[in-house]
Amino acid sequence: MAKVILHKKRKIRAIGDRFLFKIPGFKLLMEVFCVHNGSASECVDLLKEGHLLAVSPGGVREALFSDEHYGLMWGNRTGFARIAIEAKVPIIPMFTQNCRETFRAVGLGKAWMRKVYEATRLPLVPIYGGFPVKLRTFIGEPIIYDPLSGPEQVSFKVKQAIEKLIKQHQLIPGNIFRSLCERFYMPSHCYQ
Repeated sequence: MAKVILHKKRKIRAIGDRFLFKIPGFKLLMEVFCVHNGSASECVDLLKEGHLLAVSPGGVREALFSDEHYGLMWGNRTGFARIAIEAKVPIIPMFTQNCRETFRAVGLGKAWMRKVYEATRLPLVPIYGGFPVKLRTFIGEPIIYDPLSGPEQVSFKVKQAIEKLIKQHQLIPGNIFRSLCERFYMPSHCYQ
C-alpha cells in the first residue's frame, strides 16, 4: 500500500460495511484509514478522481460464513461492476492466500447465526483466531472496461478471475496449522 502511495502518488480507498460507521468511535477510524460506506455515486466519484478502490463483493457475509474451501459468496451482486462501468475503469482482481485462516467463525450454530445475520445485517457471530499465518496477495490481470459488457458479464468475468487466482495460489482445504508453518517454510512445489 505504501508503495502505491509513494511511487504512483495514488491513495487506495476501501469500502466498508455500513454497520462499521454506526459503532461509536469507528467513524473517525474509518476516515483515517480511507474507508468509505460505499454509496455508488461516491465510489464513481473516487474512481473518476483517480483513486484506487478496494471492494470485496462478498462483504461481511463472505468474511463470516465462508470456510476453508474458499468458495465465493457473492450471490447476484453486480454493484461493483456497475460502478466500474460508470467510471469507465478496469477491475483488478486480487486474492490473499490464507486469508480465511487468520480468523474463523465458530462452527456450532453457524446456520442459525446466518439466519440472524440475513434478517438483521448485524454480524453477531463469535469468531476466534488472530493467527499469524503467512499472507500473500496475488494480483490478477486487469479486466479492461468494455462499453459493450453489462454488469452481469463483468461480475462473471471478475468472479472467474478470482476463482482462478484461488485455484493457482491456495491449497484447498485451507489449514490453520499449515498456514502457520508457511511463515517459516513453504515448499516451492505447493504453489504455482
